Amino acid sequence: MTESLESDVRTDSNGNGNGHAPLSLGTAAARNLATTTKSVPQMQAISSRWLLKVLPWVEAKGGAFRVNRRLSYTVGDGRVTFTSNGTIRVVPPELAELPILRGFDDEDVLVALANRFQQREYQPGDVIVEFGNESNEAFLIAHGKVNKLGLGEFGDQTVLGTLANGDHFGDESLTDPSSIWDFTVKAVTPVTVLTLDQRAYDEVVGQSPALQEHIAAFVAGQARKGNPHGEAEIEVASGHEGEFDLPGTFVDYELAPREYELSVAQTVLRVHSRVADLYNQPMNQLDQQLRLTIEALRERQEHELVNNRDFGLLHNADLKQRIHTRSGPPTPDDLDDLLATVWKEPGYILAHPKAIAAFGRECSKRGIYPTAIDMNGNKVPSWRGVPILPCNKIPVTQNNTSSMMLLRVGEHNQGVVGLHQTGIPDEYQPGLSVRFMGISEKAIISYLVSAYYSAAVLVPDALGILENVELGRTDG
Repeated sequence: MTESLESDVRTDSNGNGNGHAPLSLGTAAARNLATTTKSVPQMQAISSRWLLKVLPWVEAKGGAFRVNRRLSYTVGDGRVTFTSNGTIRVVPPELAELPILRGFDDEDVLVALANRFQQREYQPGDVIVEFGNESNEAFLIAHGKVNKLGLGEFGDQTVLGTLANGDHFGDESLTDPSSIWDFTVKAVTPVTVLTLDQRAYDEVVGQSPALQEHIAAFVAGQARKGNPHGEAEIEVASGHEGEFDLPGTFVDYELAPREYELSVAQTVLRVHSRVADLYNQPMNQLDQQLRLTIEALRERQEHELVNNRDFGLLHNADLKQRIHTRSGPPTPDDLDDLLATVWKEPGYILAHPKAIAAFGRECSKRGIYPTAIDMNGNKVPSWRGVPILPCNKIPVTQNNTSSMMLLRVGEHNQGVVGLHQTGIPDEYQPGLSVRFMGISEKAIISYLVSAYYSAAVLVPDALGILENVELGRTDG
């Protein structure tokens, strides 16, 4: 009895050992009778999902969307791939990405050409080719970055473009042995290139009648009139007087336009009937389970719209619309170059939050402070009036590099659009359905949750990509 009393004196009901007996009910005991205020279940994976917000969504009836375009002629400006086993070699079928070999599929001849390429190394600042010299080699960039330099209006050098891994130059000059370089190429970083000289090229061509015929067709095709986008020219007369013979013309279309089929993200949500029946105050268990499941599906939807190999924006940007940074980190100059790729009504820049931070550091170094603009009540940075929106679905590589995307959006702008279909059975949100699947013998209720979506780039210049953006560069 004495021990019990001493214990009560030492520790009160609040758990405080103040040496005195409690004079009132403690909070720990009182909370047993109180109503607890609860939050809804929180989920750290939920992001702002700006891409889903800014894309205009177009109905894709029948589950498909066909993008009709004018007929254009592919000039073969793709990038090539290499293998490395001590020495670097070009993958022979990848040579068909070169303009002069586009569509040529004789594997034996491509292997013969691939075997003739020689590996060279250059250091930063080295001149690889020089303006005015004889152009008698093709260059494939296996690793590194180079600048194409030309003469400016007043005789000074100006950067015409930046080339990096997989790019190439000089291959078209092999069809004209008397051609000269009309630009200079200088290494920006350590560079590894593969070269094919005129003599080796002529030897392979001389041994293959099929390649000779293909090259002849390529040279003839260069004379075909077309606009800068590769589309057949529409003949129009202007500024004439009198009874001028007007040209005749027509607009041809692609014979096999691309069709985008709706993709799907699905899962089966399972809830025990006892939980659904009994534990619904103050929050409905099924509603909360469904809410978080839909959040996860929408996150996957945005990830697919960025990264999917078939329709994702990072993989569907035209190769002419992909540019590299001038020095590594994303500078104001780089974003100006990106804006030049989508100069007709640019809508939004999307970048990983780390890329936005890297751009902010580069601006701070120059004493530039991007203007913040309002987006749905949120203040976001902008460049030249174009909002810069965070998108954590844009990947960051192991080398701490990423990409930045610039979009023009909307059908009326010939831009990028999201695709979905509304009015589907058991629709819960536009393009998303929740379908009851039944109750198992273990009293588990199942619901099939499905989201249908895709994206389409209506014309190539609606999407630009700034690639290989360095995020961790700290030097000035």
